[in-house]
Amino acid sequence: MNHRVQRLRQRLAADGLAAILVSNPDNRRYLSGFTGSSGYLLFSQEHAFLATDFRYWEQVGRQSPDFELVKVSQGDFASWLASLVQRVAPKTLAFESHHVTYTVHESLLAMIAKLPEGQRPKLTPVGELVEDLRIYKDEQELAIINRAVEIADKAYTDVIAALVPGQTERQIAWKLEQSMREQGADGPSFDIIVATGPNAALPHHRPTDRDIRQGEMLLIDMGARLQGYCSDLSRTVWVGNKPDDTYRKVYDTVLGAQETAIAAVQAGMSGHDCDRLAREVIEKAGYGENFGHGTGHGVGLAIHENPRVSRNQSNELKDGMIFTIEPGIYLPGWGGVRIEDIVVLERGKARNLTRASKADLAPV
Repeated sequence: MNHRVQRLRQRLAADGLAAILVSNPDNRRYLSGFTGSSGYLLFSQEHAFLATDFRYWEQVGRQSPDFELVKVSQGDFASWLASLVQRVAPKTLAFESHHVTYTVHESLLAMIAKLPEGQRPKLTPVGELVEDLRIYKDEQELAIINRAVEIADKAYTDVIAALVPGQTERQIAWKLEQSMREQGADGPSFDIIVATGPNAALPHHRPTDRDIRQGEMLLIDMGARLQGYCSDLSRTVWVGNKPDDTYRKVYDTVLGAQETAIAAVQAGMSGHDCDRLAREVIEKAGYGENFGHGTGHGVGLAIHENPRVSRNQSNELKDGMIFTIEPGIYLPGWGGVRIEDIVVLERGKARNLTRASKADLAPV
């Protein structure tokens, strides 16, 4: 069995849990390698089951040969799980409370209630137990993420180099996606953000038919998904040769905040501590109220995962963690600037994986 399952079993033993039902798709993939869209994992110290329907039976054999396949019918949740619970006979059955729906929870309760009294496990919510394992990236994961970063970097570089006035936000987004796919990406890791002029004041703006114009900013937030893993990149440029004074001040402030955080973050800091490194630079420049989101977030199988880097996060940052550093300033009616890189903590300090240029002008 793979080392990830071994780590999970160690965690179960440490927490006094006999078995766990894994339902989160990213966690399912992380532990088993199974990429199908439907299924559950059930683990104990002796068992590793993968339950899925007819569509994926052959796929399980290829992707998850160490798992015992449980063939289920769609919608037949209670019967197959009851059979496995009786077979494993755990005293406790953990479930992913942050993912399980109310309906599934009710089905779990009903299933347990129908078991003979001496075979009923204690149903135990565990929150992000598997996510706590995913937070540390191994060498294989780091290599995949690094390649996903390279793909996004090149797509951004090529599209910016070919930028011409009149292209729309939608057209730029498509060119970015097309470039990433041509390089081997599975696709974008999230809906690409392309925001021109005042649209850049919206941190999660979706591309429209608004065209690029001389004398305003262009903000791009993008990433590539490769073998399930994500990258994340944000850049802002001024279209033309003569940026206004506001842009120059805002851009330099955001860049200074980002570079400060990357240079100063250390293992042992909390997510709050890292956030403060960037936020203090922006606050001192007078834009504290215009930086409303966190400084960063973990990246892996999910585009947003642990560790979190924001004001209210006490989580400790440690070697092996990969996360973004992405401060931003947004001025309603004018626009905004965000600059984002991905870093990995190694030997106590951040190593920047992102190489895309941070040039603030796009002369066209």
